[in-house]
Amino acid sequence: MSRASLDKEPHEVAAMFDGVAARYDLTNDVLSMGQTRAWRRAVATAVDARPGERILDLAAGTGTSSVPFQQAGASVVACDFSLGMLGVGRSRNPELDFAAGDALRLPFRDGAFDAVTISFGLRNVADTTAALRELRRVTKPGGRLVVCEFSHPTNGPFRTVYIEYLMRALPTIAQRVASNPEAYVYLADSIRAWPDQKGLATLIRASGWSRVAWRNLTGGIVALHRGYA
Repeated sequence: MSRASLDKEPHEVAAMFDGVAARYDLTNDVLSMGQTRAWRRAVATAVDARPGERILDLAAGTGTSSVPFQQAGASVVACDFSLGMLGVGRSRNPELDFAAGDALRLPFRDGAFDAVTISFGLRNVADTTAALRELRRVTKPGGRLVVCEFSHPTNGPFRTVYIEYLMRALPTIAQRVASNPEAYVYLADSIRAWPDQKGLATLIRASGWSRVAWRNLTGGIVALHRGYA
């Protein structure tokens, strides 16, 4: 699975996220009708960060998703490829350790982390399998992977309504609240092109992770996948 069909190069995607950084968290809350907070809590529970552990939060954006891991006593690295996101994050969460990094060439040694997680960022990587393998490389043996990503609603009629929302309502709402509404047109397209729950689980297993499982959030709008190194 790649992002090639969406006709954006990695530098274009990075620039797109730079452009939405200032209002990114607010816009996500509005577009998800507040569900992003529940999804972040689910991620924090699944990661189960513990004092003394080292956690990599990839595609961390402004670091909002990283804060719960630090509050749990872990040492967390908030990593993102968007310098604009990192700049906003450093101003809002100066206590966090931010790092610029490409998901396909992470700037960390082998086995550096007890757990790795990525929320709503795997879709934006040019090579999904390569990114999952790279996450596997930097995870200690027995370490944990948590992927939180948009997925496919399990109820047929609701899925139809959801796709209509993505393609019609979401870009319209984004025009009012987002600093770069075109980014949310790309968001809708990337969600539609993304594999379903079983498809992503297959990619995760093929990337070297074991004991792969998932659970649906909000009726399958989002799926939480887990695996072990």
